[in-house]
Amino acid sequence: MTIQDVPMDASRPASPLAGPEELPRVILIDDDTDMLAMLRVVVGRKCDCEIRVAESGAIAWELFKTWRPDIIVTDIKMPGLSGLDLLNKVKELDPSISVIMMTGYGTVEMAVEALKQGAYDFIEKPFDNDHLVLTLQRCLERIKLLHENQTLQQKIDSRSASRKFIGQSPKLRQALELMDKIADTDVTVLIRGESGTGKELAARVLHQMSGRSDKSMVAVNCPALPEHILESELFGYAKGAFTGATSKKKGLFLEAHGSTILLDEIGDLPIELQTKLLRVLQEKEIMPLGHTRPIKVDVRVLASTNQDLEEKIRRGLFREDLYYRLNVVSVTMPSLNDMTEDIPLLARHFLQLYGEEYGKPGLKITPAAMQHLERRRWKGNVRELQNVVKRAVLLAADKNISIADLKDTFQPETPCEDILSEVNSLSYNNAKEEVVNIFSRKYLTNALQQSGGNVSAAARSSRLGRQSFQRLLRRYGLEAADYRTTST
Repeated sequence: MTIQDVPMDASRPASPLAGPEELPRVILIDDDTDMLAMLRVVVGRKCDCEIRVAESGAIAWELFKTWRPDIIVTDIKMPGLSGLDLLNKVKELDPSISVIMMTGYGTVEMAVEALKQGAYDFIEKPFDNDHLVLTLQRCLERIKLLHENQTLQQKIDSRSASRKFIGQSPKLRQALELMDKIADTDVTVLIRGESGTGKELAARVLHQMSGRSDKSMVAVNCPALPEHILESELFGYAKGAFTGATSKKKGLFLEAHGSTILLDEIGDLPIELQTKLLRVLQEKEIMPLGHTRPIKVDVRVLASTNQDLEEKIRRGLFREDLYYRLNVVSVTMPSLNDMTEDIPLLARHFLQLYGEEYGKPGLKITPAAMQHLERRRWKGNVRELQNVVKRAVLLAADKNISIADLKDTFQPETPCEDILSEVNSLSYNNAKEEVVNIFSRKYLTNALQQSGGNVSAAARSSRLGRQSFQRLLRRYGLEAADYRTTST
């Protein structure tokens, strides 16, 4: 199927993302005029958006040409241009537009096919108004997130550290703004952070944004080599300097002359080598083994660590004067637990990356699975999240990655002590409410998992009425469909 050129509304940019001064746009489509009127009233009361309606797919397509929406809510079975045909035309022209399908009896299989073709979600008729509103509000939140990300990317230039990292959390932005300020200087930088937070990536970005980027950065993993080998690797040696030195060795500091050297995990550098490194920082020169005269070097030094250097200084394991030479500027990479709002962005990025790598394009993470990712404690930080998503992509049986695809990668359930530590800073009433929320989500999730997404069975096992159970699911934003097993 091909799409001919469609004229754009001159007052509206081609992107479907609403500007900060505009409300998101929604087109509602159904050939049942009573249903269409009801939809307009329900959505208009509950959702903050501009609404247009159409009584057929053909009318909606003509409206689409001059009034570009952010979201389309459409029935599947309509005379003429069906909902599936409209979905294909819209997605071919602009894949970022979200399409929600409404399905009647006997069209659920068509709705599943629509999901495979890029629909955001589907709702079965007759539907609960609250369920419709919740689905649409989730979609509107996605639109807002996409817009904020697009706006942020438009504001930063190609030499900004923000283009190399994914995330919008305050702590990450603070680190990236500092990197922008110091990148094109020769100042020594100490990059701190837990394992897996991207310290080496931060170092490479600092180098790429500097005036030394025309030469390759040299990275040294300090704990990977024994002390006697590390010294010769760093500073080199002359021919005949020791038994077996049959030729001279240049050394990594000379290799990095005119460029940047990264001393990774500097906290593991032996005391004796700390003294020699201090000389390099103070005098800008090295003394290779077997040499009688120092050699001047022009090297920018970056160092990284996941250790408490101040504690190592107190224990006599790290030189205080070297610490102050390294710590001219300190960049702290935040842990993933400090930027949980970035988890959806990172997860979707890795999902697309590995989906393309392993020939599984179009994968999606269900809302329930995303909630699991957001609530989990990440000891391995971004690297651990990356590995979790990579494994899920490899094992995924269909287009939707569910909790079942992730369950073997999760840690044991969070102990009560950990939950209490998270809410200790809250007032008693707020802490109690949060603990109840955590319990309720876990209980409902477990009930749905045990029943395979069967609401009636889950309600019976919980000793609750079906309607009461459904109200709880809506309150905590859980979808039974995310836990249903699909046959292949």
